[in-house]
Amino acid sequence: MDFTWDAAAERLRAEVRSFLAEHLTPELEERVYTTGVSHDEEFLRAMGERNWIAPEWPREGFEALDAFEVHVLTDELTRAEAPTVAAATSMMVAKVIRAVGSQALQSEILTKVVRGEATIALGMSEPEAGSDVAAVRTRARQVGGGWVIDGQKMFTTNGHVADYVFLLARTDPESERHRGLTTFLVPLGSPGVEVQGVVTLSGERTNITFYSEVSLEDRWRISEVGAGWHSLMLALQDEHSAPFSPHLRRLVEATERWAREVAPDGRAPIEQEHVRRRLAHAATELEVAQLLEIRTTCMEANGEVPVAEGPMSKLFSTEAIARHAEGLTALVGPDALRSRLDRTAVQDGLIEHALRFSLGTTIYGGTSEIQRNIIAQRRCGLPRPRS
Repeated sequence: MDFTWDAAAERLRAEVRSFLAEHLTPELEERVYTTGVSHDEEFLRAMGERNWIAPEWPREGFEALDAFEVHVLTDELTRAEAPTVAAATSMMVAKVIRAVGSQALQSEILTKVVRGEATIALGMSEPEAGSDVAAVRTRARQVGGGWVIDGQKMFTTNGHVADYVFLLARTDPESERHRGLTTFLVPLGSPGVEVQGVVTLSGERTNITFYSEVSLEDRWRISEVGAGWHSLMLALQDEHSAPFSPHLRRLVEATERWAREVAPDGRAPIEQEHVRRRLAHAATELEVAQLLEIRTTCMEANGEVPVAEGPMSKLFSTEAIARHAEGLTALVGPDALRSRLDRTAVQDGLIEHALRFSLGTTIYGGTSEIQRNIIAQRRCGLPRPRS
């Protein structure tokens, strides 16, 4: 099997790196780090001008990228930690709207998302539900020809800067679990919507969003009434296959650079066997994580849905990040704990930030426990766990 990328993918990789050198300025990187907000309107529109927000969709003036080119594009943007979170969540929802939304909603929203002119945050998790997305308490009741929404959502990242939120609500008050749910697109400027910021351990800004008697026209409904769970699964399929190996690669490369630096005693850490051993272990698991991600891409290129393979990739890569962020921090020693705000920080604080960031990766896009359940059910044929 040939594991090399073809010429088109390598040309795209060079193009993306050139784009990042121009648009991901030190000032933008600093702002993203200090504010914890992985979004920038100018950067997003620049991506839209190259059709890099929805690169696999046909668009006038652009050729759609194939699955492997999309993989390369995502890999380079993620490794650079470019501010693309809003673009990613917007596309998750845009795909749902394209699949099950009304023609009117598609016409109003999709072009704006693709061009970087509109962003969509995710309103799925709730304070009392944890990882159990089906335990929805947010209600939407029909009033006349529209809806009135009451409830709250956790982890609505970029909800304070996005234009809309993809909201999962219970429309049948007598229903339980995944039945009786409906998905909506709620304009975040609507009366009754309140956004409250929450800062995570990694420094990321996320939000709690509150919905108090929010009136919504029926044209903002995405799914059929009561069919929201199906539309939610369409969104989560992409999230379960999200690539995390570029973050591990960034950490490994930073630690390798530290290891090659000559210390005052005239020796470089990499000359020591235990340093080489630790780096080799991290590099090996990085390679495995990358191969698992490429497998999901190969499946998608062949028209297959990586129902279990996506969670396998996500599970392995995020737990590898957590393992090696801790191990490589210990390898470097106390100096690794200085943050980017300290001018003497090792590798500009990349290792310190990776340690904090790593803890959230096993939660983002579905916790490790959720991924294990999916793998057990979809690949091993085991029964659903009891509540």
